[in-house]
Amino acid sequence: MCRHLAFLGPAEALGALLVEPAHSLFRQSWAPRRQRYGTVNADGFGVGWYADGDPVPARYRRAGPIWADASFADLARVVRSTAVLAAVRDATVAGADGEAAAAPFAAGPWLFSHNGAVSGWPGSLAPLAAALPPADLLGLEARCDSALVWALVQDRLRRGAPAPEALADTVADVAAAAPGSRLNLLLTDGATIAATAWGDTLWYRSGPGRRTVVASEPYDDDPRWREVPDRTLLAAGPSDILLTPLKEPPE
Repeated sequence: MCRHLAFLGPAEALGALLVEPAHSLFRQSWAPRRQRYGTVNADGFGVGWYADGDPVPARYRRAGPIWADASFADLARVVRSTAVLAAVRDATVAGADGEAAAAPFAAGPWLFSHNGAVSGWPGSLAPLAAALPPADLLGLEARCDSALVWALVQDRLRRGAPAPEALADTVADVAAAAPGSRLNLLLTDGATIAATAWGDTLWYRSGPGRRTVVASEPYDDDPRWREVPDRTLLAAGPSDILLTPLKEPPE
């Protein structure tokens, strides 16, 4: 279910990150190498990036496959950024909400993506949804599981939780309410990256030159790629990576 990528480092063209590598996110939309669930990610895509001097990221999202969007090639060729989050989507429910359900989701300085699926959706998360402020539910960008997971993360961020803690606590709550869910979450504010490996693949590559990439799978065969163990929280800056085991919810 989906492939995603986040980047921090010296300004780089979107195409150099997302299109040009031999096993780029663009190629992963039809030929992922390590995807455990699903084989084609053609139910939408999105890219978010940050411009100098503006903390609020821009987004480009579409409901169709990335390879069918003729405009994206021009965009990717000329847009450069020091921080990017992008995803290609294999929908849990085909056709649900179109472009609105394509990651990255956004709020303020944050970009967010969910690779996975919530078991028993939507009923399994009803108790967690009921605990959110009504305005959060009314403001959901889409009616998919990822949008509600994002609302749960946002609620914690607004209450002052650091990004890694917000992801870890959300994963714990969702996994307890919906056992068997796959919850690879990816979050950035343009200066840091937080991510979880919970049920699907996650890799990272750091350096040289204060450059960090976190992705569902490597986009090339560089030996510096490292796999994140399952049930792990990742917190990263441009030159440092911290991995912390995530606790299984009580049975």
